[in-house]
Amino acid sequence: MSAPAVAELRLAVDRELCESCLYYMLLMRELEERIELKLYRQGKIQGGCYTGRGQEAIPVGSALHSRPGDWLTPSHRDMAALLIRGIEPREILAQYMGRATGLTHGRDGNMHMGCARRHCVPIISSIGASIPVAGGLAFAMQYRGEDNVVFNYTGDGASSRGDWHEGLNMAAVMNLPIVYLCNNNLYAYSTPLDKQMKIHDIADRVSAYGIPSEIVDGNDVLAIYGASERAVAHVRSGNGPYFIECKTFRMSGHSAHDPADYVPEELRAQWLRKDPILSLQKRMVEEFGADEQVFVDTRKKVLEEIDEAVNWALAQPYPDPATVEDNVYESI
Repeated sequence: MSAPAVAELRLAVDRELCESCLYYMLLMRELEERIELKLYRQGKIQGGCYTGRGQEAIPVGSALHSRPGDWLTPSHRDMAALLIRGIEPREILAQYMGRATGLTHGRDGNMHMGCARRHCVPIISSIGASIPVAGGLAFAMQYRGEDNVVFNYTGDGASSRGDWHEGLNMAAVMNLPIVYLCNNNLYAYSTPLDKQMKIHDIADRVSAYGIPSEIVDGNDVLAIYGASERAVAHVRSGNGPYFIECKTFRMSGHSAHDPADYVPEELRAQWLRKDPILSLQKRMVEEFGADEQVFVDTRKKVLEEIDEAVNWALAQPYPDPATVEDNVYESI
């Protein structure tokens, strides 16, 4: 193949990757905004409502590397990881609305959802607790001689919990196949980073356990994709866990009821200019000649998909009270 042909092929592959990343980032953003800004405020969703607005690049850039046999343990800000694994927007909406066709069949009304068939572990509210769970999954894979990987997602606040440290230490000692992704969005609810640790980089905490790590721009989906590629190659080769710290920012409050008035306006404005979706679109224009119509068409496709999903979910039944004892346990 000639050099120009190779360059042309690479351009096509890179643009395809960007378009895939843009689709999933927009799908997560628009789906969560429909949930929080409309359905929740219309009273059609009860309970807590948490989003990952501004952090979409992290689950997208990493989960695109997952294989069918891999497992994911996402946090409440990683909805795109569920979407990439094949969980449909209609299922997520039915889940939030407490309908019988939701992922927990009406047993829970918000983000505490997973799917064993798609290898997604339900979110644990005490986020650090997912670290030892990821370790258990990884040990099972290792014991069976599989080359699968666990993708684990936590935040900066989780790194101040004991189970986070104990789980990472055990994973290092046992050489477990885990890719850790830390969403460092600078706030653990309302607690800023400098109020919970004296260090600037959470990656420094992992070095004590002998786990290799790197720090990336959490708003650059292609940087995360590249770091995840390196991490997965390291882990699948039997070299033990790998840690990626993603520097990002939460573009909304901790949850729908949190106005986040504790965040300095200057800091908020600084990070709003780094919106991961706008950053990717800018790169697509500069590097691949994408025009505005590409973005309009992608958003139109996403909105149509969400409209259909909302209508479907609203038409779904609530669970029959007689089934309250069904599916209390699920075998994996």
